[in-house]
Amino acid sequence: MSAEWKTYRTRFLVKATQLTKPLVFVDALGREHCGQAGDYLVESSDASRRIAPQEIFEDIYVAMGAAAESWPASSDRALSSPTPKRRLPPRSVATA
Repeated sequence: MSAEWKTYRTRFLVKATQLTKPLVFVDALGREHCGQAGDYLVESSDASRRIAPQEIFEDIYVAMGAAAESWPASSDRALSSPTPKRRLPPRSVATA
């Protein structure tokens, strides 16, 4: 498994690392997850982990860069609703 985590996004932010060898683990709910080299180990903001097949992960997620050491809590501003953009008044067009 690669040591470097990167941040990716779809509708939600996740951290993920691409597997360099097969990985099998059982999550806190007792579900078994299996992945092969090339698949991604994905961690959600609630600290749950799953494995996503490479083809699906790379089709859905867009890389955002290296992941921060601390993962945002659900109360962090980064996960809150975006601030509405201020509308500017229409510009008048000068005619010649």
